[in-house]
Amino acid sequence: MVAHQAAGEPARLLPLPPLSLSDPAVVPTLLWLQHPGDRQPLVGRQVLEAGLADGDHPQLHRDFKRQIGSGQGSTPQVGEQRLSPEQAGSLLLKRLWQALPADLAPERLVLTAPIETYRGYRQWLLEACEQLAVPEVALLDEPTAAAIGAGLPAGSTVLVVDLGGGTLDLSLVQLQGGEGRAAPIAQLLRFAGRTLENSRQQLRCARVIGKAGLALGGRDIDRWIAASLCPDQPASGSLLGACERLKCALSSDTSALVLWSPPEGPTRELRLSRTDLEDLLRNEGLIAALDQLLESVLAAGRAAGIGPEAISAVLPVGGSSQLSSVRQWLAQRWPQDRIHLQRPVEAVALGALALTPGVQVRDVLAEGVSLRCWDQRSRRHRWHPLFLAGQSWPTTAPLELVLACSRDDQDALELVLGQPLAEQRREVVFEAGVPVLRVRPAGEERVRPWTHQPEPLPLVPPGQQGQDRLRLRFAIDDQGQLVLDSEDLLSGEARPPRILGRVR
Repeated sequence: MVAHQAAGEPARLLPLPPLSLSDPAVVPTLLWLQHPGDRQPLVGRQVLEAGLADGDHPQLHRDFKRQIGSGQGSTPQVGEQRLSPEQAGSLLLKRLWQALPADLAPERLVLTAPIETYRGYRQWLLEACEQLAVPEVALLDEPTAAAIGAGLPAGSTVLVVDLGGGTLDLSLVQLQGGEGRAAPIAQLLRFAGRTLENSRQQLRCARVIGKAGLALGGRDIDRWIAASLCPDQPASGSLLGACERLKCALSSDTSALVLWSPPEGPTRELRLSRTDLEDLLRNEGLIAALDQLLESVLAAGRAAGIGPEAISAVLPVGGSSQLSSVRQWLAQRWPQDRIHLQRPVEAVALGALALTPGVQVRDVLAEGVSLRCWDQRSRRHRWHPLFLAGQSWPTTAPLELVLACSRDDQDALELVLGQPLAEQRREVVFEAGVPVLRVRPAGEERVRPWTHQPEPLPLVPPGQQGQDRLRLRFAIDDQGQLVLDSEDLLSGEARPPRILGRVR
């Protein structure tokens, strides 16, 4: 699918007729080449409408995205019609670019990649985008994009249930970022028209804790429906298309009817209820397969010290994840507040745009910021990180802390800010009169307090030791200023924003 975001406007899926479907506007990963040198192949919806999406024809290319950079695809021989996954991906990207509206001149192209083939995908993308007239190209891993697109915070531990057209994948991942850590951001591959092939950017993908999958997807479900409703008919492209429409309709309706015209014979009415579809999927083993994959992923999580209770969100993505059977399966195994059903199809594309801020030199913190807080358990002050070096800014969401009083009758809370130092220090020592550069642990002095500290926050009435008193929300604005919003938990008073200083 293709999403677009203009300056100051929300992101939206971009229809690309005649290549994309409607509601939602997605482009199926399908190519049909009439001959090996065909540079104007049928794409996406065109392949479906021509009834060419089924079978193992050499002209048909599908499901190649996940093979890019993995080494699984075979290299075609000279004269063969079949393309390698990388060649098919480049041709699809070029055709999508040609189909963009004439009045649209993108300044940045953002693509998402399967996390397990991220490095190989990155190299392919550098080559595939050489001929595209766009100043900036960026890449992001799919689990991170999907989670952020669904509204999950950075640092979440997420179970992604991806049921697409040809594959079923369950992934347990930890997103980059979180409290006091740099948030995830798309990796730039081209900036200001210059390829960053030798860039020292750190690859900041989600951490994969466990993953399991099957070559089973929405098309297989369409075949099951076809075999159930029309056992006397071959699984032609037109029949599978009709079954797909039935399946999609049952995501929102309890029953559905479509008309199908076979090559020979009268038009048929194909009817299916949601209950019948649920029974069919259970009998064909989909639910058992989901259970098996889930247990495999959870076992990997337990081996890494992450139990099911540590999973903060379950995120179904892919068109077939909207099936009622899949949603019931999720609801039976997870609390409802952990399941995020919003935007199952477009979450990846919208999340990719959300994680691609305007990139300038000043958009990355060179130095971090920490706040001195009272630790009730140790009964001493300690430094709590707010933002670390490498954090992109302006921030997209505030960092929230609750501060307690450190003594009785406390009439103000100090805000002591500091710059985190490196974990090790380099120092010069003299050995036999010769200066030698050595590295030693930083010890306790790991934060250097700011020279100028903000004014204390008054407490009216005074607070008592250990009492949670202020809720603080820290953010960095587009001017590089550390901004504080605060709320008095005792009185409920919200205080006006304060600028605490400038970050670097």
